[in-house]
Amino acid sequence: MRRRQFLASGTALLSVALAGCGHPAVVLDMDEATATDITNQLSTSPETNSTACSVASAAIENGSATHRGRSELFDPGETVRIGDTFYEVSESRLDSSEVTVYEVRIDFDPADTTAEIGEIAYEDLPATDRDRLDSIIGDKNFSGGEGYDVGTDYGTAEEVGNGSVFVPEQQYDIISHDGDRYRITVSSRTATETEYRYEVTEVASGVEPFTDRIRDQYLFTLTGLSDAEREVVEEAIDGGYFEDDEAFQSITDRIRDHEGIEVTDSYGTWLLAYERTEYLTYVEW
Repeated sequence: MRRRQFLASGTALLSVALAGCGHPAVVLDMDEATATDITNQLSTSPETNSTACSVASAAIENGSATHRGRSELFDPGETVRIGDTFYEVSESRLDSSEVTVYEVRIDFDPADTTAEIGEIAYEDLPATDRDRLDSIIGDKNFSGGEGYDVGTDYGTAEEVGNGSVFVPEQQYDIISHDGDRYRITVSSRTATETEYRYEVTEVASGVEPFTDRIRDQYLFTLTGLSDAEREVVEEAIDGGYFEDDEAFQSITDRIRDHEGIEVTDSYGTWLLAYERTEYLTYVEW
């Protein structure tokens, strides 16, 4: 598992933090891995209606596809799953230009609720504005601080279209909603927009063939352990091991001798087998 995933979801790590120890200096966590787990670790499945899915599907059908945006759709060398087929995605930059992007910010408890530009009821906003504001409007968790409490990225005027009453020209600065009055401001900045060309190469058709490829590259077996090392592994399987002792260092050295799925200078993820069971293993040293 990736470090950010482990730190967000590891129950063993959470229990350590609750005990007052904070983030442990070392971690060994072993999660039993099914074919689906391994597949999800090494590939991305774009949501059906997402831009990433549309671009990947177009590249599959046509040999390549272009997309213009302010960031890449995929990580370098990323494997994308469309249906049950897996593709490696390559990306090249064609050209770039500067564009203006807009952000709409809301103050849920303004000191002054008098409209300077105009006032509009939330239910009277155009659909394009409600679509962007629905997730935050009326959420009192955002209120309480001084100034504007939360903002949402509207994108470029071209992306917004002609329906908005805030972008590119702000027509209202007060929204009324369920008896409350919120102040609105609109800011803009310059960003770089790049046109990318994407090409895909099929690497496997089906979950099992893809998982077999991963096993061939990364899987190794952890054997010949001492009693102390075995105790470390069993505890890592049970909920995580967090002691920087000789047995932990020995296990870590064994694991780091093999190719990892994702490895940095201080942590990494490996696929290993122990007692005839496969584990996605996260180590932080």
